[in-house]
Amino acid sequence: MKASADEDLREAVRAALAADPDTASLDLRIGVLNSVVHLGGQAPSASLRRRAEAVAAGVTGVRGVANRIEAPGAPSPMRTIELPLGRPGSDRQ
Repeated sequence: MKASADEDLREAVRAALAADPDTASLDLRIGVLNSVVHLGGQAPSASLRRRAEAVAAGVTGVRGVANRIEAPGAPSPMRTIELPLGRPGSDRQ
């Protein structure tokens, strides 16, 4: 069974992060959905957090990066998202 484009892209991002001397030692979670890379985990500094995002963004085929890496001095990766779950025309919100 052939790997999907997102799986191929995930492997390319993983390889790029592993090959970069600044990000090679980071233990990050990497997911890809519709060519958007999702990074998670922890970094010891905000600069390494930004470096991981830049490396991932530089991989051919990446449309965007959602950076959820936790690091001292970095913005909180947690977000509250509210979505209306009702169908149009229903009273449920």
